[in-house]
Amino acid sequence: MVTDTFSLMELFRLGGVVMWPLLFFSIAAVAISIERAVYYFYHDLNIDKIALKTSEYAGKNDYSGASEYLSGLTKKNMGARILLALIQQKKEGKPLSEYRAEKAAETEAAKCIGSLENGFNFLTALGSLSPLTGFLGTVTGMIGAFRSIAEATEVNAQIVANGIYEALITTVFGLVIAIIAMISHSIFSHIVDRFASSVEGACSDLITQISGPSE
Repeated sequence: MVTDTFSLMELFRLGGVVMWPLLFFSIAAVAISIERAVYYFYHDLNIDKIALKTSEYAGKNDYSGASEYLSGLTKKNMGARILLALIQQKKEGKPLSEYRAEKAAETEAAKCIGSLENGFNFLTALGSLSPLTGFLGTVTGMIGAFRSIAEATEVNAQIVANGIYEALITTVFGLVIAIIAMISHSIFSHIVDRFASSVEGACSDLITQISGPSE
């Protein structure tokens, strides 16, 4: 049995001019996904272990030791940066209210979570624009197919084949790119949400331990 197959370049050619923006979208989606995955792999988002160790230092009123311990972890551990912001408030030797401790933690946590969410807006945009661009190719392909029918004296399947190819190929490519972008966004959002939840719990426990009466 003989089967016809198309190379990726042939599919790209059959998809028409709309394939160029889709190519750009696909490169952007893959590049952002890989960059975020590498970023999360490099930055340790596990805060439980360091929170326990910091609590041990705080229990001994050794805030200088806690600060030194956390400072050595801030390069790779996001949670260490947030806990360090708390400990540095206490290290000043002043009474620490829960409000001031919470504000210090919230400010640093916002910076960390903001850096973790870099690229999310692009992934969302790509997830929306890719299928729309694919559907645009569908429309232009069908316009070409009907134009071929209108100009032909005899109508057969081969006359409209190129237009139908363009319509279907761009739709498929647009949907595939959108799926990649949205899956990446969902996975990364889950990672960030889980980190934020862990940070909230760890900071709450540490604030209760090191803070005094409200100012």
